[in-house]
Amino acid sequence: MAGVSLNKVTKRYGDVGVVHGIDLEIADGEFVVMVGPSGCGKSTTLRMIAGLESLSDGEISIGRRVVNTLEPKDRNIAMVFQNYALYPHMSVYRNIAFGLYAAKLPKPEIDRKVREAAALLGLTELLERRPNALSGGQRQRVAMGRAIVRDPTVFLFDEPLSNLDAQLRGQMRTEIKRLHQSIGTTIVYVTHDQVEAMTLADRIVIMREGRIEQVGTPLDVFHTPATAFVAGFIGTPTMNLLEVIVTSRNGAPALALGPDQVALTLPPDAAARLGQRSKVLMGLRPDDLVVEPTDAPEASSPRRQGLAATVVIAEPLGVTTQVIVQLAGRELVGMADGRFVPAAGTAVKIACDLDRLHLFDAETRLRLG
Repeated sequence: MAGVSLNKVTKRYGDVGVVHGIDLEIADGEFVVMVGPSGCGKSTTLRMIAGLESLSDGEISIGRRVVNTLEPKDRNIAMVFQNYALYPHMSVYRNIAFGLYAAKLPKPEIDRKVREAAALLGLTELLERRPNALSGGQRQRVAMGRAIVRDPTVFLFDEPLSNLDAQLRGQMRTEIKRLHQSIGTTIVYVTHDQVEAMTLADRIVIMREGRIEQVGTPLDVFHTPATAFVAGFIGTPTMNLLEVIVTSRNGAPALALGPDQVALTLPPDAAARLGQRSKVLMGLRPDDLVVEPTDAPEASSPRRQGLAATVVIAEPLGVTTQVIVQLAGRELVGMADGRFVPAAGTAVKIACDLDRLHLFDAETRLRLG
């Protein structure tokens, strides 16, 4: 096994910069997921680690060995792609063993490696089938098996689940997590799906426009996003982000959501983060905006304030109901008990959990405090 180090890694196509001097340290045995919107440079970065793209500048090391000029076959990595790239005329056994035959390993060793990988991935009963007789999830497991038998120091996954339906994606996330727990090899995994990132990663690397916005554990980036972009990208449904005016209410600092004195009074610790700013970007996750009937009991804690709002759309999800409400001319997404599905136009109350309030500078969009 080996760690991966990126030092000022840059990629340009002519005059167009795609990756802008990123630094990243991936520990031996770590599962790191690179996530971001399309065009953010995550797949290009993965391909540079693999040797499928050259660097314009910077340095990549795998296991303390600089690999900038090494061919992909000499980097001791294995890559699993979005498309399975299986040979349709070969059996599952032959697909998994193909690279081992090419490396001229002894047949008994090839057989041992193939059967060990098949047992690990639940493919033992499928070894004689051809790819066209497999489901999408089974084909992806074959592609993973072909990578496992090479005993690489690093696995690279490039959006491997994007072609699968929702149920299969969930199953394959479990398979990949179990695989990492079993073999402990370093994994660098690229996806645009933040649910995959949150459920799989030891650490998440969030990219935007060829730069790293934040690196942290799933809970770090969820609960303490470094920028407004990270706050809006991580989490489903996405965080409510509103530009608000700093004002006062009953002598205490408050955030005005709109006219008519609709404001949230801030507890002292949140108020201390404002500094001398006259406006900030406020963030509240939908789970921290509880939508209730107007006759619900008033919050007993001053850190949980209720505001009057009007329902725009209610979407029942079973255990919870996702509700879009209008408040002071703004639309916010909140959550209600699954048994409460208010009709459009219904007057409701939203209870805001101020302990979970996120504040960002309105200009730099960096986290305050």
